Amino acid sequence: MAQVKRTADSDYRARVRNLMVLTLGVSVVPLLLVSAIILYEFYSSYDEKHAAHLEELVLKHKQDINGFLRVKRGDIGVLARNFAFEELVREEFLQSRLEILQQEYGPYLVDLGVIDHAGTQVAYAGPFKLGQADYSDADWFQRVMQSEYYISDVFRGLRGLPHFIVAVRSSGEGQPWILRATFDFAAFNDLVENIRVGQTGFASILNREGDFQTKPLPHVVLDEQFFSELLADESRDADAVQVLTRSDPAGVQNIYATASLKDGDWLLIYQQNAADAFSDFRHAFYIALAIMLLGTLGSISVQIVRWKRMTVHLQREDVERKMMSRQIVATGKLASVGELAAGIAHEINNPVAIMVEEAGWMEDLLEEEELAECDHLSEYRRALGQIRTQGGRCKQITHKLLSFARKTDSRVQEVDLYELVEEMVALSGQRAKFANVEITTDLQPGLPRMEVSLAEMQQIMLNLINNSLDAMDKTGGTITLRVRGVGEDVLFEFADTGPGIPEANLERIFDPFFTTKPVGKGTGLGLAICYGIVKRMGGEIEAESVLDEGATFRIRLPMKAETQGEEEPEVLGASAEAELRG
Repeated sequence: MAQVKRTADSDYRARVRNLMVLTLGVSVVPLLLVSAIILYEFYSSYDEKHAAHLEELVLKHKQDINGFLRVKRGDIGVLARNFAFEELVREEFLQSRLEILQQEYGPYLVDLGVIDHAGTQVAYAGPFKLGQADYSDADWFQRVMQSEYYISDVFRGLRGLPHFIVAVRSSGEGQPWILRATFDFAAFNDLVENIRVGQTGFASILNREGDFQTKPLPHVVLDEQFFSELLADESRDADAVQVLTRSDPAGVQNIYATASLKDGDWLLIYQQNAADAFSDFRHAFYIALAIMLLGTLGSISVQIVRWKRMTVHLQREDVERKMMSRQIVATGKLASVGELAAGIAHEINNPVAIMVEEAGWMEDLLEEEELAECDHLSEYRRALGQIRTQGGRCKQITHKLLSFARKTDSRVQEVDLYELVEEMVALSGQRAKFANVEITTDLQPGLPRMEVSLAEMQQIMLNLINNSLDAMDKTGGTITLRVRGVGEDVLFEFADTGPGIPEANLERIFDPFFTTKPVGKGTGLGLAICYGIVKRMGGEIEAESVLDEGATFRIRLPMKAETQGEEEPEVLGASAEAELRG
């Protein structure tokens, strides 16, 4: 039995496990796929928006820096065109022009200088002593002499400080001359350092030789080879912003946005750590992942609870199916025993009746005078009395078989439950008194009249009361009969304080001919008859018991009978049935 139970439990676990795998495959896997697709689309959208933001940011600063340089070049050009060489070479006048421009531009403009065609500075206004300086060999001087204007790279020059020059060439008295303006590197560097995004984003400016025109951050690893490749790329669109991703020499992935400045002479490079750039996406991803995991765990938890309930439900259904199978078998047994009972009654009742009649006739003979003086008259009388007694027992047994095989009276009528209970208690009262058993009743007030077969109800109640009396025949005790209305049904309870029924016997007590009474004390048909009548009425009967505490039988019947009329089979001859019925 234990092995069978373990096999059944393993079967349930296997079914639940298969159902779990199927449910997860149908519900959780699509959820994960959809979530992965959504996250990928979100990542792609975020990447596109971040790239677009960088393009807009770098393009704006490109325009700002180019605009700054153009404005400064234009202002110096206006100064050179509006004033004659003779005026500008006067240092007092040049100093006044410098002060006017510094009031407008602030600290960007450092000094002004006028250089003749030979490269000699003939006038200077500013904080340094650079009068009569020779710039004939300077790269910026040679470049501006070949073109109308020139903006130099950042260099230190004679003053030893980083700066860049805006120079404009003009002419007077047949000789060209140059008006030079020096701009502070630190102030210009602020324009680039303001390009900051996130924790690691920064910008730098390089010239064609790869020299930084702004101050790089000291803690940042710069990929000089990559920058050289960018500067050497002739196919790069000078007006467009290029965004790309690349790992630096330290193995850190960075995002770069590049744009040309100063007619392609400079390159503006924006650099940001990719992890920093996607920090918001990563934060959203972790939140989405947590929600997805919680949702998945919640779904799995709900499914586990449902699986457990389903397992219990399947086990309960299995038990109910087995019980139903047993009930079907029991019903089949009842039907078979019914047919058997009819045959037994037909075969036994006639000879038993004849035996009883012959015993009576012999007793009459013993009363005659010739036999009154017989030596063994008392033995004859005892034997004939025993024959009559045993014939009476046969009559009772066959009568119970007949009651089991057919309905003695199934006519439906309205029955007063109070009167029915009082009648059955009174009928059993004398026997209960001899068995030292007290019968008590507990009836719910206001019980309606019940449409049922009175004879069948009497038989049910009498059988159950007698069953309890038999159980307490030697010990005494109490029988409590309770009647309650439950919806459209009536619940009868027969509870005794007898020795109880062993658990192993509970499943068999309604089987025909099953009894635990000594031989000759019971036929095992009383509870089987009750079971058959209750089922025909459309009701339910059940029993529960605790050893040494008693047993309780519960019968639930509908208010309106559902019995079906059946003709009683003729199984006895007229004389025999008359004799058996007394």
